[in-house]
Parts: sequence; C-alpha cells; structure tokens
Amino acid sequence: MLILGIESSCDETAASVVEINEKTGKSKTLSNIISSQIAIHQKYGGVIPEVAAREHVFNVLPVVHEALSSAGINYKKINAIAVTKGPGLVTSLITGMETARTLAYVWDKPLIGVNHIAGHIYSDFLETDQKIVFPLIVLTVSGGHTNLVLMKSHNHFKIIGETRDDAAGEAYDKGAKMLDLGYPGGPIVSKYAKEFAESGQKNNITLPRPMIGNGLDFSFSGLKTALLYQIQKDKDWKNRVAEYCFAYQEAIIDILSRKAIIAAKKYQAKTIMLSGGVSANAELRTYLAKKVSKELPNTPLIIPKLSYTTDNAAMIALAGYYAFRDGAKTSWQKLKVNVNFGL
Repeated sequence: MLILGIESSCDETAASVVEINEKTGKSKTLSNIISSQIAIHQKYGGVIPEVAAREHVFNVLPVVHEALSSAGINYKKINAIAVTKGPGLVTSLITGMETARTLAYVWDKPLIGVNHIAGHIYSDFLETDQKIVFPLIVLTVSGGHTNLVLMKSHNHFKIIGETRDDAAGEAYDKGAKMLDLGYPGGPIVSKYAKEFAESGQKNNITLPRPMIGNGLDFSFSGLKTALLYQIQKDKDWKNRVAEYCFAYQEAIIDILSRKAIIAAKKYQAKTIMLSGGVSANAELRTYLAKKVSKELPNTPLIIPKLSYTTDNAAMIALAGYYAFRDGAKTSWQKLKVNVNFGL
C-alpha cells in the first residue's frame, strides 16, 4: 500500500510517500521531502504563525510534487492520503489540510486525518528492524508537547503523563533566550553542554528536578525560573554559559528519562520508545539508553532515525496507514482541523 503523507503543523512543509507491506507491516520510505523555515524565523527568536502560514502556501504544492517525483510514482498509484489535522498552529494546519482535501477530491482518494503526536509515535515504527512488542511506553518530546503515552496495540493511545506548563523543547528555547544564545534553543544548548562536558571541568551549578517524585506529569516552568534566578545572582554568568547549559540540559534529560522508566515499570511495558523533535538530542539518547539498560535490561529501547525526529510527513503517512487499516477515513468535505492534544 502506498500512502501520501502531508505535514504542516508548524514551520516545516513536508510530504512523503511511504510503502507498507500489509502482510508484514514493514514500511519503506520512498520519499521524505521537508521545506524548513528555521532560517526565516531565527531573526524573530521563535515561530511567527502568520509568516509560517504564508510560507506553507508557497511551498506545499512544490513539496508534494517533489515527493511524488522522488518516489518515482504518479498520483494514480497512491492508495490514500494522510494529513496532519492537529495539534499545531491553526493557520499552518489549514494549508496542509486544504491541500489534502483538494487532492483527495480531484484524485478520488481516501483521506485520513492524523494526530500530530500520533505521527511522532509512529516515527519509531518507520524502517526499523527491531522487534516491537506491546504494551509499550512512548516518551514523545518536542517544542510543543511532552507526553508519556501507553500503547497496548496499534492505533490505541492513552496519555498517562503530560506537561503542566512548558514542553521540554520550549524549555530549551526559553533557557537559550535567557542565556542570550538565539533560536532554536535545543541544538545551541546541547552544543555548549557538550563543550563543557568535554572540557573536563567540574559542574558547580545545581538546578532542581521539578515534580520528579510526583506522578508521571512534567513541569519545566520551575526549572526555567531556577535558571533565571541563578544567572541573576551570578555576575560572572556570561563567562559560564557552557556550564549553565550543561546543568540545564542535565536537569531536563534526567527528568524525562526518570519519568519514562517509572512509567515503563508501572505499566510493565515490553518496549520503550523515544520520539519527537527533542529525541534528536544525542545526550538524551545516550542517557535514556543507559538508564533503560541498567534498570530494565530486558526491555528494548526504540529510537527513531534522526531524519524522522523533526516534523516530517513519513511519520504522518505511516500513522495514517494504521488508522486507515482500522477503518478510519473521512470524506474530504468533513475533515477539519483539530487542535486538541488528546490522542
């Protein structure tokens, strides 16, 4: 089966063609085209919704055309179209949604609306040779969401933990802004943290782990405030930026990893997964792998390929396939944007 995926929830315009073997469930990404707007939004220190929406209008049809061309197929071979319906920026979502609705009508193809977070979860299923056994726990982390999700089978999700304020990626961005490092914060903070770790210096900065012993929900607001207070009291903080980045990132990663382990133990998970934009962070990947190996040595950890960590359409296509397999499809007239975070 061939699924065309379209993703436009924030500032990436993406289209992908994914082939799924319906007997084995194995997937093959035939194309994965992404047009990023990072360079446009950097000067603003964050994504400007109106600007993002305008760029999607310019990019979406060329990106879809390139996805089909790179896959070496024409639209007639497509079996269904999957599109992100939310959550995300409403004006960005509308562009992808209206494009998918129009193509579904003109091409006479089934249409599937996909939850963006479900898409990130299915990035772990893309082109993996690792055995995935249910039930599983997914730690999905990005700039817009931080969730722990329980999956007992395909296309069945239960959010068992979520952030009560900032998402982890948002905490990275705000921390970077406090330290005058620019946008996006994740890669910049990670870069400085790595430099400090490799310097061999001792870290003398202590930051809290909010809500670490209080259920499966997350809170990064207190950590962000603690960083602010520390640098306000430290007249020399500009000469210790790398150390602050190290301590800040260490706190975020520790919170994420420990909560994931707690959830896996509580629900007796057979598999643990990591997904979302922040899953590209090398230190998070390494730290979580060590924690899982030590505390749950018989539980495999699935981490997506780097190309599937950012917002992309291959993950939307695969999530759309499993939804379509279970009977989920919507007429082009009725499919609507849904910004709710619920899966």
